[in-house]
Amino acid sequence: MKTKLCLSSTALLAAVTLGAAPLMETTAIHVQPDASTPAIGYLKAGTEPKEAANATAPAGWMAVELPGPHDAYVRNHDFTKALDVLPGAAIRQLPSADAPVLATMQDGDKIEITGLRSGWTQVKLLKDVVGYIKLGGAATPATAAVAAVAPLRPTAVTDAPPVLSSGPVSALPRTVKGMVVETRRKFLVGPRPEYDYQLNDPDGKRIAFLDVARVLPTQKMEKILEHFVNVTGVVRQSTDGKDIVIDVESFGAE
Repeated sequence: MKTKLCLSSTALLAAVTLGAAPLMETTAIHVQPDASTPAIGYLKAGTEPKEAANATAPAGWMAVELPGPHDAYVRNHDFTKALDVLPGAAIRQLPSADAPVLATMQDGDKIEITGLRSGWTQVKLLKDVVGYIKLGGAATPATAAVAAVAPLRPTAVTDAPPVLSSGPVSALPRTVKGMVVETRRKFLVGPRPEYDYQLNDPDGKRIAFLDVARVLPTQKMEKILEHFVNVTGVVRQSTDGKDIVIDVESFGAE
């Protein structure tokens, strides 16, 4: 997958590299050089905004770079069968068609899939994005509500990936967050599952079975059981096509 994303409120509010005089007051960052467009974040008073090198702005505005990664969302139908984001697809701040567009997918952009939300896939965008600030302007009541939004925290996948073909969907690994549990504790009757472990979401629903055949012996499974972790590996369908399986390469702290 060529694509890696994350809108971090902390990053948007943090001081960035020198590029202009410090702001005199908290200033909204708009998706376009137009005060009526949605705000995608704010720069605190005293911040020295970093001017975007590859973008221009009309008089009275400045194009600024917002360092990645950024939490964001892409519609499920904007993914290919290999779980790549289609070029030109909108990458939005929130899982809503009305949410501000942080960027559009371009060749070379990198994303990681971090979860699903009712028709939307949560991603982490690993690149800087461009926003616009009005010079000498401050946050207005119309846009101030955005500043109150808590930092977005990646959530566990709650459904299967948007589109999967039979067998491995990509040679590149994905990273998925969830709780590792033993399947024998979840299935007390009926046939024993093919895999000894599975990854659950915060509600206890299975995200995927875990094939740990490639995990190093030094990784003690008992140390991560019943804990939320990052699971990295190739996502695929099971042989019968009924379940999702992650061929685990490594586990990491959340």
